[in-house]
Amino acid sequence: MAEPAACPPFQLGRPRYDQSSFLGRLKHFIDIIDPSTLFVSELWEAQKAKQAIIHPDTGEKIFMPFRMSGYVPFGTPIVVGLLLPNQTLATTVFWQWLNQSHNACVNYANRNATKPTPTSKFLQGYAGAVGSAVSIAVGLNILIQKSSKFSPATRVIIQRFVPFPAVASANICNVGLMRHNELSEGIDVLDDNGNVVGSSRIAAKHALMETAFTRVVLPFPIFVLPPMIMAYLEKLPLLQAHRRLMLPIHSFVCLAVFGLSLPLAISLFPQMSQIEVSHLEPEIAMATDCKVVTYNKGL
Repeated sequence: MAEPAACPPFQLGRPRYDQSSFLGRLKHFIDIIDPSTLFVSELWEAQKAKQAIIHPDTGEKIFMPFRMSGYVPFGTPIVVGLLLPNQTLATTVFWQWLNQSHNACVNYANRNATKPTPTSKFLQGYAGAVGSAVSIAVGLNILIQKSSKFSPATRVIIQRFVPFPAVASANICNVGLMRHNELSEGIDVLDDNGNVVGSSRIAAKHALMETAFTRVVLPFPIFVLPPMIMAYLEKLPLLQAHRRLMLPIHSFVCLAVFGLSLPLAISLFPQMSQIEVSHLEPEIAMATDCKVVTYNKGL
């Protein structure tokens, strides 16, 4: 028999050690009376870490690549791949699949989780999101390649901008499909004291529309600015003479733009949004005296 882990999995609001045993309680209170806590003053830093790591509905840790703090470092290599010139059909399919797979997991990990989502719904949403992204991207590339109106040089430039409409359209599908269960089941709305007063499909609709809008705004600078910047930089004598610098510089440009775009996009709406009770279902209006209720929009 393996011995129990010295440090159990973190659970928000629960003691680190088993409180049903004397030894567990002893360890707990040794932590509580630790004099070093007298000198802890950076509570904002502690809250920052908690908000970045812990899901507000489940109280569980979000898997690192799917946290918002992991979106840029884990997503930038995918953006670079999507923006590589001279894409083949195979590479287009691969990068779009990888991008929407990552987006699907981010959307699911940061959803409103007040209602359980069956695995079958997740898989259906994932298949639909990936299928829409690949279809749009491949379709646009084929149309451009078959167009006789563009010169080869113009065609290459246009193809570098294909990822934006493909990703933006697919992102809307991704959010809608990955979180469709919220529309049918509704999401919890809270009164001024944080008590659940009901489950609202109208609030869920607002949450998904706001999240989908951010997913259209987010890729615009990410997939439009780097091609424009790189088109200028590629003409510089330094890069003309040292072509090996192209990929590192391209990666840095994508990282910088992504890092600036993400906070701007997800700041458009508050995560804990508010809505007037009069706009919600009648049964919710009858369940509370509050005029405004709060819901977790998700990210």
